[in-house]
Amino acid sequence: MPVFDYKGVDSQGKTVKGKVDGDTLKIARAKLRRQNIFPIELVEKETVEKVTQTTRFTKFFKRVKITDISVMTRQLATLVKANIPLVESLIAITDQLENERLKLVMTEVREQVNEGSSLAGALGKHPEVFSNLYINMVKAGETAGTLDTVLLRLAEFTESSVRLRNKVMGAMMYPLLMTFVGAAIITGLFIFVIPQITQIFSEMEQALPLITRIVIGISDILRHYWYLVALGLFLFYTLFKKIKATEKGKRRLDALLLSLPIFGKLIRMISVSRFTSTLSTLLKGGVPLIAAMDIVKNVVDNTLIRDALAKARENITEGQSIAQPLRESGEFPAIVTHMISIGEKTGELESMLNTISDAYDNEVNTTITALTQLLEPIMILLMGVGVGIIVMAVLLPILNLNNIASS
Repeated sequence: MPVFDYKGVDSQGKTVKGKVDGDTLKIARAKLRRQNIFPIELVEKETVEKVTQTTRFTKFFKRVKITDISVMTRQLATLVKANIPLVESLIAITDQLENERLKLVMTEVREQVNEGSSLAGALGKHPEVFSNLYINMVKAGETAGTLDTVLLRLAEFTESSVRLRNKVMGAMMYPLLMTFVGAAIITGLFIFVIPQITQIFSEMEQALPLITRIVIGISDILRHYWYLVALGLFLFYTLFKKIKATEKGKRRLDALLLSLPIFGKLIRMISVSRFTSTLSTLLKGGVPLIAAMDIVKNVVDNTLIRDALAKARENITEGQSIAQPLRESGEFPAIVTHMISIGEKTGELESMLNTISDAYDNEVNTTITALTQLLEPIMILLMGVGVGIIVMAVLLPILNLNNIASS
C-alpha cells in the first residue's frame, strides 16, 4: 500500500507532519480528515524520493520555456484571485505542470512558502528560472496585497514577450533555411561538380578565364584544405565571442548593430518596446520608480540604450526628469521622449508608456512582415548569382574553345 508524507493543521490550529497510508491519494486525505487533520500537502513517499534523486539531472538537462512560465503564472493568478490560499494554489499548479524541471522548482517553492517564506523569496532562490523582473513584481504584489493583479500583469507581459519572440523567429526561419540550403548547394557544386569539369579543362592547352581560375581555386581549397577553413571559422567565432565578452567590444558591436540600415531600426524599436512595456508593468504592479528603473535597464540587451536608462535612473534619484537624459542620449526616438515627458507632467506615465509599447509592438510586427517579404527574393537572387557565377566559370572556357575551333 502506498505511503504518503503529509503536512497539515490539526483541530487546534497547530502544524503537524507525518506519514499516512492509503490505496489512493483521495483515501489518504480522507483518513487524515477523520483524524481531524486538514492536509495542506500530501505527497507519495516514492514520489518525494524520486524527486530528490532526479533533481540534479533535471536541473542540468531540462529547460524551462517562457511559455511554460506564462501559462503557470496565469493559472496561479486565477486561483489566487478566486481567494484560494496560496499554498493550496501552488499545490494545484504543481500537480498539473508538464515540464519536469518547472515542476521540481515549484515543488520547492511550495514547500518554502508552506514553511513561512514569502512567494517572492521562494522564487528568488531559482534565478535561472525566474527573472529579476518576475521576482520583483511578485514581491511588490505581496507587499501591496495585490498579488492576483500583479500575476495577471506578469502573465500578459510574458505572453506578449513570447508573441514578439515567436514573430521574430518565425520571420527569420525561412531566410535562414534558404541560406543553409543555398550554401549547401553551392558548396556541393564546388566540392563534387567543379573537380569533374576541371579534368576536362586540364586537357585544354589554353589559358583559362580569371573567373574560372578563381572558381577552381576555391574548389581546391574546399577539397584539400577544408580543415583550415573549419579552423578559420572556429577562430573567427572564438574571437567574436571574446570581443563581445569585453565591455568595450560589446559597446562597439551594439553601436554597429544600431547603425545597420534596416535591422538597426528594428533592434531599436524592439528595445524601446521592451523598455516601455516592462517599466509600465512594474509601475502598475506597485514597484517604486527607482527600483523599477534598476530592473528595466537589465532587461535591455543593447549597451548604449542601457547606459541611457542608467543615466535616467540617476536623474530620478536627484529629483529630475526621466525624459531629459533619454533625449540627450540620442538613442530614443524624439516622439518617445516627448510622450514620456508628457506622461511625467500629467502624472499618467504608466498609461503613456503602455501606449508607446503598443505602438512600437505594432510597428515591429509591420517591419518584420515587410523584412520577411523582402528577404525571400533577396535570398533567391543571391543563390541565383552564386550558381550563375559557377555556370559562367564552366561555360566560358568551352565557348572560348569553340571560338578558336571555328576560326
